Amino acid sequence: MSLGPMEIILILAIVLIFFGPKRLPGLGKALGEGIRSFKTGLDDNKTEKSINAASHDDTDATKTNKDS
Repeated sequence: MSLGPMEIILILAIVLIFFGPKRLPGLGKALGEGIRSFKTGLDDNKTEKSINAASHDDTDATKTNKDS
């Protein structure tokens, strides 16, 4: 189920009626900041996982060398 052009226009018209033209720029800005923050959090999470995986691999290699 996807949104066609008519559905998107209808949603935008309802948002415009509900919030009014004066509040739309602020809502758009808040939405953009929220999306940007979410993406930054995802990138930070990926970076943290890769660092943890690398340190975990180093720990395994150290243990293997000590066992030999």
